[in-house]
Amino acid sequence: MRGCTWPAIRSPSSTRASVSRSSACARSPTTRGCATRTSTSCTSTASSAACWRRRPPPTACARRHRGPSATPPTTSARRWCCCVPRRGAKTHLRVCALYPEVMNIYADRGNLLLLERRCHWRGLGFELRAVSFGDELDPDAHDVFYLGGGQDRDQRLCAFDLVAAKRDALHAAADRGALVLGICGGLQLLGHSYALGDEEIPGLGLVDLHTVRGAGPRLVGDVAIEVELDPGQRRVLAGFENHGGRTHLGPGEQPLGRVLRGHGNTGQSGEEGVRRGSVIGTYLHGPLLPKNAWLADWLITTATGVDPLITLDDTLENAAHASARRAAGLSAEG
Repeated sequence: MRGCTWPAIRSPSSTRASVSRSSACARSPTTRGCATRTSTSCTSTASSAACWRRRPPPTACARRHRGPSATPPTTSARRWCCCVPRRGAKTHLRVCALYPEVMNIYADRGNLLLLERRCHWRGLGFELRAVSFGDELDPDAHDVFYLGGGQDRDQRLCAFDLVAAKRDALHAAADRGALVLGICGGLQLLGHSYALGDEEIPGLGLVDLHTVRGAGPRLVGDVAIEVELDPGQRRVLAGFENHGGRTHLGPGEQPLGRVLRGHGNTGQSGEEGVRRGSVIGTYLHGPLLPKNAWLADWLITTATGVDPLITLDDTLENAAHASARRAAGLSAEG
């Protein structure tokens, strides 16, 4: 994405990722790229951000905020910020990636990279911590807990460690309103169980669902769903699905969205994913957030309380979303 490589993840015993960027990543401050940086921590703040984006001319509010003796406007996100976070809002986003070295198929790690970039471009700090096998999980240390997709064998390994060492912490995090996002295999692990023939893989039980690996064909292809994360605001999520499991929601459990194109949870129910409060699961890969940047912003706002967020130049992001919609058989806009 934009010439940047993703932070390398250390061994499973490490609880922090490191960032490695190539020299080809260097851009001028007025481009959509990032300045050259090597071997830096994945914990970042607005003062140390090395990436810029074009900003619109400062508003009257921004000019009044700077005052007549203030320095001229720059492309720095901090200088352009004229919105004040509401009381209780956080100035940085803390993300926990669960088992990123194995639960990362179909570029799911790109979801984390997009969150980091969109925080940087707005002058918000970003902290990423990898938690893996045998690591303790602090339910109060993170705003977003992220679990990507993986192969069945990797999902099986993660499931037993999740249930034995991290289940109570994730329940405590969800109870206090922290966001929990599961993608594909991560969605399946949010529920009670995943049946693979005669074997039953345990789940976290954060939501009432169970998944069964049936004898039918895999559910593969481009997909688009309609979601309503905020009352009265319906939006489209578009991406790619590839799963052999059929996920069945329990009575009263709400899907994330309604299938417009594609298969969804079972190929027949017309439902896709699951949502219970701050716990969200979906089968959409692609990766999900680069194709649906508006969802990344919703996650940032929900997790930090910063509202409104600074408006970014989303020309490329809008084009990616339009392309994903067309691939699924929808019009580019709507």
